[in-house]
Amino acid sequence: MLRRSLLAAVLVLGLTAAGCGSSDESSSASGTLKVGVSPVPHGEILTYVKDNLAAKEGLKLDIVEFNDYVQPNVALQEKQLDANYFQHIPYLDEEVAAKGYKFTPLKPVHIEPLGLYSKTVKSIAEIPAGGTIGIPNDPSNSGRALALLAKNGLITLKDGVGVKATEKDITGNPKNLKFSALEAAQLPRSLEDTAASIVNGNYAIQTGLSPAKDALALEDGKDNPYANLVVVRTGEENDPRITKLETLLHSPEVKKFIEDKYQGSVLAAF
Repeated sequence: MLRRSLLAAVLVLGLTAAGCGSSDESSSASGTLKVGVSPVPHGEILTYVKDNLAAKEGLKLDIVEFNDYVQPNVALQEKQLDANYFQHIPYLDEEVAAKGYKFTPLKPVHIEPLGLYSKTVKSIAEIPAGGTIGIPNDPSNSGRALALLAKNGLITLKDGVGVKATEKDITGNPKNLKFSALEAAQLPRSLEDTAASIVNGNYAIQTGLSPAKDALALEDGKDNPYANLVVVRTGEENDPRITKLETLLHSPEVKKFIEDKYQGSVLAAF
């Protein structure tokens, strides 16, 4: 009787363990690649790949959308995702330094030029003295924003700081502009309260702004270090599903999709 009870317990434990595999293990077992993205343009580009190209390569994609820049890396670290596609290398470097992630970036896919937008003025010259400018609050994008303002004559910066600038590096501010540092996702809404705001390309497009048409000032795509790319856990770069995705994301079909759909508001980086 005791032996039967022990055998039954062992069977129950075995069945329980078999049913408790992690979501990433089940994703890998099924051959599906689970990728975290910002909805626009990353999610749209990946949906194009899923609907038009992936089946021919035997790749199954599960696309998970995030509306901030923090959770996709958390989810990748916790193995809720196999990869993410939302960030550029300067942002990734900050995240790795702050949180110790063991991540590896792959090849650049696209650039979302950072732009200066306004609902109250139609040119940089019209930005009023003492006006408030909204800028992203994460260091990689805030420095990038200040560099854009400097390039367009609104401020001057210490020599050599470039996109690593902080507000302490401002050496000239002829219009006595004020700066409001906000989470990137909040910047489109800030246009109701600022003279102008610098908005990341994905959030601009997502809220109906056209970087190519609506921006008072726009980053140049040439030699731009802010190309967005796929990121994976270090050591998983050669996963066959990852290599298939990389091949498809850098295909002529995807380049044409980016050019046709975004008309200069998103630029292919390959």
